Formats: sequence, C-alpha cells, structure tokens
Amino acid sequence: MKIGLLGYGKMGKTIEQIALNRGHQITLKVDKDTQSYSLDNIDVAIDFSTPDAAVANITNCFNHNIPVISGTTGWLEHYDEVLALCKEKDGTFLYASNFSLGVNIFFELNRTLSKLMANLPEYNISMEEIHHTQKLDAPSGTAITLAEDIIKNSKYGTWTLDAAKPKALHISSKRIDSVPGTHEVTYTSAVDTIEIKHTAHNREGFAFGAVIAAEWIAGKKGVFSMKDVLNIG
Repeated sequence: MKIGLLGYGKMGKTIEQIALNRGHQITLKVDKDTQSYSLDNIDVAIDFSTPDAAVANITNCFNHNIPVISGTTGWLEHYDEVLALCKEKDGTFLYASNFSLGVNIFFELNRTLSKLMANLPEYNISMEEIHHTQKLDAPSGTAITLAEDIIKNSKYGTWTLDAAKPKALHISSKRIDSVPGTHEVTYTSAVDTIEIKHTAHNREGFAFGAVIAAEWIAGKKGVFSMKDVLNIG
C-alpha cells in the first residue's frame, strides 16, 4: 500500500517506520514547510498535522478520492462540515482522537463504567490528562472523548478546565516533558474511590493503530471510527 503522510513530525516519523516494517511504501511526506503537494501516487493518507492544516488536508483528499485517516485534534469545530463534505464527495474518512488499540478499549471501559455509575449521584467525577509539552491542544482529544461519554450518563452538563465551575466535569490538563499520554477517570464519594487509568509508554501504540486503520479502510466508502476497525459494539 502506498501511504501519504500529511504531517511529518514525531508521530509521522513513527508511523513511517511501522508502515515500512509492515511492507508498505511511504510515497508522500508533507511537513510544516511543504508549500504544495500531489496526491497522485498514494492509496491512503494519514493526517497527523496541525489543527490549522487538518481541514484543508482532509478536503484535498476528498477532492482527489483518497481515503483519509485523521488523528489530528483541535479542529473539531469543523467536524460536521467535514462529514457533510465526505458524504457529498462519496469519500472515505476515519477520525479518531486516539488510535491506540489500548485507548480504544479504555474508551469502552469508560462508557461501561459511566453507565454503571449513572444512578449514583453521590459520586463526584474528575479527570486528569498528562501529555508532553509539545502537544498543542488542551485538553487532549482523548480526554474530550472520555468526558463526552461520561456526560451522557452523569449529572454533568459539560466539561471544563476550570475547577471552580459548578455542574461541570473538571479535566485537569498537565504538560510534562516526555510524557506520551496518560488519562485517568476518578469517581469519588465519602466512602470510596473508583479509578480507571490508561498510561501510554511511547508513541508506537498510537502509530500502530493508525497504520492498522489505514490497512482496514482499503476499498471502503463512508465515515468510520476505531470501533469499526476493532469490531467493538
């Protein structure tokens, strides 16, 4: 498979190595200094660019009938527009806030736990996410996904970074050198505490999942998620 990397930072380079190890070719590399590029020699694009470049990259893929895997976060205010364009162009699109196979299992654990706790308002819920200092958005897209799934089954109406905001699920967002990604959800009552936590040891898990998604999406049309890739639900 010929893969185009839209975004060639640390994640792009890790994806490149995993893809090559799995027998694929990298026929396009687009970094922050690339002025223009052609999609003529790729079968699928993997976008790990920046929030201000993601929508243009995805749109370009749709216009050239190229399936696109997107792991860029921080652009989701345009998500509905992108889905509408994908449908209009009969395109192929898979977005995930986190491609780690372990994190996507963690998402399912979080959803299940939130449903189990739905009728126990005496528990207060909080979240913490920690990433490396080069991460551009806060909270992480993964944390937002976790929070939104909790909100569907809880007393909270929204999430917030402000610990003092009432009736909102608080997310503590920290940036520490060399931390690939840690996410923790905590339920606390007067009598006990329940915690679930995912800790990434390196970027390889995220990159591996993105390559698996690119392999899976070949020949498909429509909008997909990692739940489809993993056959969850």
